[in-house]
Amino acid sequence: MISPDNAFGAGVSIALLVVVIAFTMTARRLPPAVAAVPAAVLVVATGLASWSSAADELHFMAPTIGFLAAMLVVADICARTGVFAWVGSLMSRWSRDSPNRLLRIVFAAAAIVTAILSLDATIVLLTPLAVDTARRIGARVAPVGYASAHLANSASTLMPVSNLTNLIAFSATGLTFLGFTATMAAPWVVAIVVEFIVFRVFFADDLRARPTTSGSSGTPSSGGESDTPRPPRWTLTCLGILLIGFLVAEPFGIPLVGVATSGAVLMTVPLLVAAPRSSTIHVLRAANVPFLAFVAALGVVILPVRDGPLGDAVADLIPSGSGLLALLAVAALAAVLANVLNNLPATLLLVPLVADQPALVLAVLLGVNIGPNLGYFGSLATLLWRDVMHRHALPPPSRRYLQLGLLSVPPTLIAAVVALWISLQVS
Repeated sequence: MISPDNAFGAGVSIALLVVVIAFTMTARRLPPAVAAVPAAVLVVATGLASWSSAADELHFMAPTIGFLAAMLVVADICARTGVFAWVGSLMSRWSRDSPNRLLRIVFAAAAIVTAILSLDATIVLLTPLAVDTARRIGARVAPVGYASAHLANSASTLMPVSNLTNLIAFSATGLTFLGFTATMAAPWVVAIVVEFIVFRVFFADDLRARPTTSGSSGTPSSGGESDTPRPPRWTLTCLGILLIGFLVAEPFGIPLVGVATSGAVLMTVPLLVAAPRSSTIHVLRAANVPFLAFVAALGVVILPVRDGPLGDAVADLIPSGSGLLALLAVAALAAVLANVLNNLPATLLLVPLVADQPALVLAVLLGVNIGPNLGYFGSLATLLWRDVMHRHALPPPSRRYLQLGLLSVPPTLIAAVVALWISLQVS
C-alpha cells in the first residue's frame, strides 16, 4: 500500500491526476471516464485513499451527479422541442442587422441560459445560433462567438444549477437555493457588465465593421413574423415550474435533485407518449452516463492529492478571515488553480479546505468560474466551445483568446469579488 503523505505517494497521486487531466484535454473521441475510472480504481487499490473515504466521497457527490443528469436531460429537451431555435430567431429579428445590438442580445441570452440551464447549454446550443445569426446579418463572428464562451464561465455564478462547480460547493456555503442566488446576484451582474465593457473595447474594430451583403444573402436578416417559429409553450412552462420548484422546495425539505428529476420527467412525458422508443434512447444519451462516471471518478482521484503535500501547500496559502483582502486572495488562488488543474479538480481540491468559512467558498466559486476565461484549458466548457467553433466557424486563434482573457479576467474577477464582499456585508 502507498501512503499519500510521503514523497512517492504524493508523486503518484499527482501523476494520476495529471494523466486524467491530460487525457480529458486531448482525447476528443473517447470520454474522459476512460482515464478517470481506472485512475480512481488505482487510487483505492494502491491505498492512496481508503475504500471508506472513497465511498464517503461518492455518497457526498451522489446528489450532485443525479442533479447534473436531470439537468442534462432538461437542456436536451429544450433543444429538441425548439427552445433554442425560437431564441435564435428572436436574436436575428431583434438585432436589426446591427453587430452592436447583436452583441448585447447574445450577452443577455448567454447570461440567462447559463444561469438557468448551465454553461454547457450555452456552449453547445447557443454558440451555433449566435454564430449563424452573425453570419446571417453579415457581421463578424468573433465578438458573439467569444461572448458565448466568456459568458458561459462568468455568468455561471448566479445559481447552484448554473455550473457543476456550484453544485459541488453548494452545501458548503450553508445557504438555501434562494439565499445563494440572492448573495451571488450582485457579483453576477457586475461580472457581466465588466465583461461587456471589455468586449466593446477589445472588439471595437469588429463591431464598427459594416455588415456585408453576402452574409445575409438569400435570408431576410431582420426576419418577419413568419420567420419566427412558435414558442414551445409546454417546455417553457415546465422551465418556469422548475425554477419555482428550485426556489420553494428547500423549506419543505425536498432536495434539489428531486426537483430537477421531477422537472425532467414532466418535460419528457409528451415525448415518451409520442415516440417511446426513440425518446427513451434520447433521454439516456442526454444523461451522458460516461460524463457522470468521470465526475464521480475525479472526486476519488483528487482525494490523495487533497490529503497529501500539495493539499497542505494549498491550504497554507489560504488566508484566515473573510474580509475583502481574504476574498480577493482566495479568488485569485482559485483562478490560478483552475488554469493549472482545470476548474473542476480545482473546486474539488479547494472547497473542503475552506468549507468552514462559507464566504471563502463563494470566493472560490468566483475564481473557478471566472478564472477559466484566461485560457482554453481552464474549464471543460471552454474546451468544448473550441470544438464547437471549429465546426461552425473559423478556429479561434489561441493568441487572441489569451489576449482577451488577460484583459478581461483580472478586472472582472476583482469587481465580482468586491460585489460579493458588499453583498455579504448587507446580508
